[in-house]
Amino acid sequence: MKVREISDLLIRVLILVFILFNIGCDQVTKNMVRERVDYHANIKVINDHITLTKVENTGAFLSAGDTLSAPLKFVLLTLLPLLTLLFGLYMVMRKQNMPAILVVGICFVIGGGVGNLYDRIIYGSVTDFLHIDFVIFQTGVFNVADMSIMAGMALIIINSFYKKEILTPTEA
Repeated sequence: MKVREISDLLIRVLILVFILFNIGCDQVTKNMVRERVDYHANIKVINDHITLTKVENTGAFLSAGDTLSAPLKFVLLTLLPLLTLLFGLYMVMRKQNMPAILVVGICFVIGGGVGNLYDRIIYGSVTDFLHIDFVIFQTGVFNVADMSIMAGMALIIINSFYKKEILTPTEA
């Protein structure tokens, strides 16, 4: 093998390891919550600011789509995300010369997406368990996969702004 081929192979292996690590962190935390936390419990982690509670989300982000018919829910919440994740995986495995921040962002989104999609396929819902309340900032109940997706999207957005700054007006 040539040095370039070895380098490309190593990068692809690292990408897969990163994605699998991400999925693993999500699934380990969800399994711990499933086994040890009662539904709708209110376990204070940091005063009233960060709490653990266990809820099952049959919809998407903040339960969006929860009331859709089963066939439509399958298409919008299982099939479409699966195709999107496969496309993202294809991109990070095949495209070369992508900025590292973009690759990491896409890997975060894939890892989180697979974690939630796995739950939806195996359990019929996604286990959420974290809630943050800092008076002026409050979240819904979410999980590690959701944090991964949000971090990945932030990196992708940062990359898009960074790219605009380095382009000259004739290239934009």
